Amino acid sequence: MKSVLSWTAVAVLAVFFFGPAHTQAWFGSKYTKLTPDKGVLFIPVKDVSDGQAHYFSARSDKGIDVKFFVVKSRDGVIRAAVDACDVCYRSGKGYVQEGNVMVCTNCGMRFATDRINEVKGGCNPAPLKRMVKDETLVIAMADINDNAWYCEFKK
Repeated sequence: MKSVLSWTAVAVLAVFFFGPAHTQAWFGSKYTKLTPDKGVLFIPVKDVSDGQAHYFSARSDKGIDVKFFVVKSRDGVIRAAVDACDVCYRSGKGYVQEGNVMVCTNCGMRFATDRINEVKGGCNPAPLKRMVKDETLVIAMADINDNAWYCEFKK
């Protein structure tokens, strides 16, 4: 019993002091691995419609695990972006969500979720092309492959 309480205390303190993004490495990946079907990734809309960022990864044709997130913004649009940007991608740290903003865990810049896929470049999350078809979010592997370079340096 003491052992369980000790590990629970360690986990709580780690999240408190280092933040959830840094403790993921200790306790498992936050990314759900997706496998393409005929060159396309499919994500059920119902799984990503709660306003929270959902993190995924897919292996590019070059063998790079491309990490990205999907979030439904306040305006009701489902948005998708690589978990990296033009400026901070080499750090491999990505973004965490705080309310209705995504925060770069490398430089601290904040981006409203309703601007993802609207604004690109700089430290903005690198947008992924996506569409909703029959209650399914669809992302082409061609776009994952085109954006793989952002994740080439991920640690």
